Amino acid sequence: MPVATVAFALESRRVVYANTAFCRLCGPPDSSEIKNIDAFVLDEDRIAFSQSLERLTSNEVSDLSLLRIFGRDRQSLWVKPTFFSPPADWETAEALAFLQFADVDREKQEHDDLREREARWNSALISSELGVWDHDFTNGRMIYSETWRKIRGYVSDAEFNAALDNWILNVHPDDRTYVLAAIERQNAGDLNYSAFSYRERHKDGHWIWIECRGACVEWNEDGIPTRIIGTDADITQRKLAEELLANTSRRLNLALEISRIGVFEADIEKDEVEWDDRLMSIYGLEGTPSIKTGDFWETTLHPEDRDRVLKRVDAHLESDDAFMHEFRIIRPDKKERVIRARAAPFVDDRGRRKMIGANWDVTAEVALRDELKRSKDLAEARNLELETAKEQIEHIALHDHLTGLPNRRYLDKTLEQRSAECKADGSMLVILHIDLDRFKQINDTLGHRAGDMMLKHAADVLRSNVGSGDFVARIGGDEFVAVCKYDRFSKKISALAAHIIRELRRPVRYETHDCRFGASIGIACDSGPTLDAKQLLLNADIALYRAKGGGRNRHEFFSLDAQHHIVTTKRLSDEILLGIERHEFVPFYQPQFCARSLDVVGTEALIRWNHPVRGLLGPDRFLSIAEDLDVVATLDALVLQQALADHRQWCEAGVDIPKISVNVSARRLADPALAKTIRALKIKPGTVSFELLESISLEECNDASIANLKQLKKLGVDIEIDDFGTGHASIVSLLRLSPKTLKIDRELIKPLPQSAEQRRLVGSIIEIGRSLGIRVTAEGVETMHHAHILAELGCDNLQGYALARPMAAADIPAFIRGESWRANDRGARVIQQELKRALR
Repeated sequence: MPVATVAFALESRRVVYANTAFCRLCGPPDSSEIKNIDAFVLDEDRIAFSQSLERLTSNEVSDLSLLRIFGRDRQSLWVKPTFFSPPADWETAEALAFLQFADVDREKQEHDDLREREARWNSALISSELGVWDHDFTNGRMIYSETWRKIRGYVSDAEFNAALDNWILNVHPDDRTYVLAAIERQNAGDLNYSAFSYRERHKDGHWIWIECRGACVEWNEDGIPTRIIGTDADITQRKLAEELLANTSRRLNLALEISRIGVFEADIEKDEVEWDDRLMSIYGLEGTPSIKTGDFWETTLHPEDRDRVLKRVDAHLESDDAFMHEFRIIRPDKKERVIRARAAPFVDDRGRRKMIGANWDVTAEVALRDELKRSKDLAEARNLELETAKEQIEHIALHDHLTGLPNRRYLDKTLEQRSAECKADGSMLVILHIDLDRFKQINDTLGHRAGDMMLKHAADVLRSNVGSGDFVARIGGDEFVAVCKYDRFSKKISALAAHIIRELRRPVRYETHDCRFGASIGIACDSGPTLDAKQLLLNADIALYRAKGGGRNRHEFFSLDAQHHIVTTKRLSDEILLGIERHEFVPFYQPQFCARSLDVVGTEALIRWNHPVRGLLGPDRFLSIAEDLDVVATLDALVLQQALADHRQWCEAGVDIPKISVNVSARRLADPALAKTIRALKIKPGTVSFELLESISLEECNDASIANLKQLKKLGVDIEIDDFGTGHASIVSLLRLSPKTLKIDRELIKPLPQSAEQRRLVGSIIEIGRSLGIRVTAEGVETMHHAHILAELGCDNLQGYALARPMAAADIPAFIRGESWRANDRGARVIQQELKRALR
């Protein structure tokens, strides 16, 4: 077949000749314009074409192997160019060159297609990370791709030995037998072994999972495979994912089994539902087919729940929303169970609408929940009761049960609050401490019911007379406190106190009685940043003490003088109590004498306080405070014990004092244990006398005191009435008590020398005593003149400074032995005789 040939001038490149084959291939040269050879070459190849022509000009060989030219229809054609020179006998004006084109366009297209397919295949292999291997048993070649090496950590073939005996050592020991068998079956063309997986050691030492796929591509004439080609893929991550999935699946199944959750999958379009075994067990359908119709589940619903549940399911199917609900079912065994369900609609990979869900039996949980709810409701009801009780308890804890007023605890809290308010706004805090007068008499005479009524009345009076923002509390038996706020000190404070006193003094009708009582009020007020509410309350108490001491039914404001008095009294009270513990209280003794012979007939034990700082103190310095402390009975007992001990010592020293007189308080006289205590002292009858004040011993002796007096007389203890003549005793009272001795008060004795009338009065008392068989002792005998007058009036015994002053127990023996009082008597008698002679 003729080859397309064209001749052209090397210099101008003008085409001078083209054969028929060339014209068929590229079209004839234009007759009107001789074409240049370059016009047949595509623009992309013209540079290479020109370079080849330049080599021809230089007598060099052209290296242009392929060239693209324009065909007849200006389509691009691939040709193989061949350059040659004209025969030597050709003579032309220009140097010519011949060019032949071999049409290789079809071959070039097939070659390019092949290369493109090969490139796509290589790209696919690389992107899929598949390692290619080629085992050619005929030629003994084993080829492994770069990816195959990369999977195992190798860079070149020199790093590993691909021989089976060596390679198999890299396979996991547990997989070797299986791999050898799989290779043998794969080489035999067994399609069941076209793919298998195993573990192989990586170059770094760890194990990787390999999936091997291979197939025989060549056989010999005996049908034995001679060439097998395949791919290896690293499926380590897939295996890990499968293992994770398997573990997750196991845990899920275990969780479902433990939690007894049943699972279903519904094909909405086919109206079929697949139930798992657990779900059928929940519904009591064991042994029935797992595939059920869609409406079967509806038949299991409790009639009361069916409509509600179906509406909810339909609504969520329309919205494709996941949902949870709870309902009851009736099992075939007629048992009612409570089911909790969670479901979600979805569309599978084939576009079919489905629903997947889980059910679990929560009957026990619901029962527990209902029980817990009942318990919760009960607990809430009880909590409400407790809250109410707590409020009541708090109210009781903060209020007085009788009057309904706040109590002391509430007062303390309010004082803190009100004092803070006064400090903040500069106002004045005022405290009124109210104590009811004569309340005890009403309570003792008319009974506690009457007393309670008076307390309620007092509370009403206080509530109605203080301001709306003021605070009133009951803090004790008959004590109240009012807390008020004022802008500044005002007369209104005093007016309020006076008004309260007036209101409380009004008579209160109780049954057939008009009860009258009053009130004493102590007031304290303060303001400013140094305001101390607790101290203010104490100041009001001090003011109340002054008000009661000043005559009652009055009010007093706190003053520093009152505070000083209270502080002093408090300090002395503490010292008295400490002095009792330290045995600082001792008896001093003032002898008593026979009015006629001036012989010592006894001695009176008088208490003294041997104070460690103030020295020896008489009873006028501490006895009233001791009475407030209620320790007078204790002091009486101490004096009696010490007097008995001193009397024993005097007797042992040979000093005979027939009797000792000791004072006894009303409290001690009313002590039920007094007789037992005296009996334990084993007092010798007639040696001890108890002196009782006339004001407390005659008219106000209660039954306990009278009983003790009788017991004392049986024990040989004499009774003496002290300070007789200043009280309100009667002859009947004397007959009732039958005392051994009357002691005439010193106030009656003092004016005897100057007053004949006073002498007649004292003489009358002595005559009354003699007529009742009661001895008479005169106290306050200051002079011997007093002694002589009393002797003439018939008085039995004398006691006073004219004869002897009170002295310590240790001084008594010397005084008795010295009889110094008789010298005073002789001098007095001489003076008396001289006065009588002068008067004559």
